[in-house]
Amino acid sequence: MTHRPRFAGIVLAGGSARRLSGVDKPELRVGGISLLGRAVEALTGAEPVVVCGPRRPGYDTVVWTREDLPGAGPVAALAAGLEAVDAEIVVLLAADLPGIRRSTVDRLRSTVENTDGAVLVDAAGARQWLVSAWHAAALRAAMPEHPENASLRRTLAGLRIAEVAAEPGESEDIDTPEDLEKHR
Repeated sequence: MTHRPRFAGIVLAGGSARRLSGVDKPELRVGGISLLGRAVEALTGAEPVVVCGPRRPGYDTVVWTREDLPGAGPVAALAAGLEAVDAEIVVLLAADLPGIRRSTVDRLRSTVENTDGAVLVDAAGARQWLVSAWHAAALRAAMPEHPENASLRRTLAGLRIAEVAAEPGESEDIDTPEDLEKHR
């Protein structure tokens, strides 16, 4: 049996949800559980699970952090999350994924071994950067000196990446009222 290194989880739960009239998107409920709750549940076994975004009640097992300038984008949030972890592997998730599950995290973790990272790829072939697993050292090395408003794709695209094909529903996110309605 192969030993898998300890892993941490980072969930990006900030953002303004402009296309959803500014609602607290991570707290939207699908199937009786919040989207943030789904992400935290998918990261079962992670030490710690770090949530980058405004503190919300009911998540007693997570570590909360914020980027220095709230709203400065996913790279700034990821940089803040990295400061709270010391695990060898980091699983990065968005907090708006209704189809995320533990098996998704397990597949990403099992693929990251001989690369810098493993990224879920949707049916159209697009990399889903916020459903990924990384060697923490590679992530730290890729972080720009000033992460505010940096492009996540540009920040991570230069790393050695394995692509993991998404199973149905895994890569979907909720950005619009129509997306939410589809998952209700």
